[in-house]
Amino acid sequence: MNQPEASHEQHFKAPEAVRDVVIGMSDGLTVPFALAAGLTGAISQTRLIITAGMAEIVAGAIAMGLGGYLAARSDAEHYLAELAREYREVAVVPDKEAEEVAEVFADYGVTNEESAAVVASFRRRPDDWVRFMMRFELGLEAPHPNRALRSAVTIAAAYVVGGAIPLSAYFATTDVATALHWSVGVTLIALAIFGWIKGQFTGASRVRSALQTLVVGGVAAMAAFQLARLVSER
Repeated sequence: MNQPEASHEQHFKAPEAVRDVVIGMSDGLTVPFALAAGLTGAISQTRLIITAGMAEIVAGAIAMGLGGYLAARSDAEHYLAELAREYREVAVVPDKEAEEVAEVFADYGVTNEESAAVVASFRRRPDDWVRFMMRFELGLEAPHPNRALRSAVTIAAAYVVGGAIPLSAYFATTDVATALHWSVGVTLIALAIFGWIKGQFTGASRVRSALQTLVVGGVAAMAAFQLARLVSER
């Protein structure tokens, strides 16, 4: 008799990495595009637009990477502060913490009598008790030691890649009007592809993710373009 094949559930393990890529790529696709498109109406030389665009990409990548680094550092500091507080409470007010454990289990339909054995076990294992409270009471996971640096590098790299896409059209031709048209086209295509890939990694509908990214990114790029064009015409 044939044995049923074991099912292997596939869960995405790096939501933070995807979030960083989304942040960097989204801004990289829209901001440099808006700058280059806005300058197209005021500058007739693609060389100058390329220079300004590359300067913006470098500055934007540094700023975005720094922002990601500081945000990740803040998350790590918040986690450590909450961890210290939980250790303090487990040592000073264990009965109150035991009640909180019972409340967590009660949310899953487990009675106080049924959870009493778990609480008793936690009292003998304070480290596990604290880890349980951090995860199930506060919803906090221990951050990776290199999370801040990884976040900064990922966001900055994604910004550079995203920014190079709309700017690439200005390398291909010396006519700024033609370059703008190509830039619009490749940016919209890149947004759709980016949304499709994002859906693949996050488990969402790839078509819906592609359309959503295209619409949201397109609207953001158009708004930024109109603002850049308005400023350049003054």
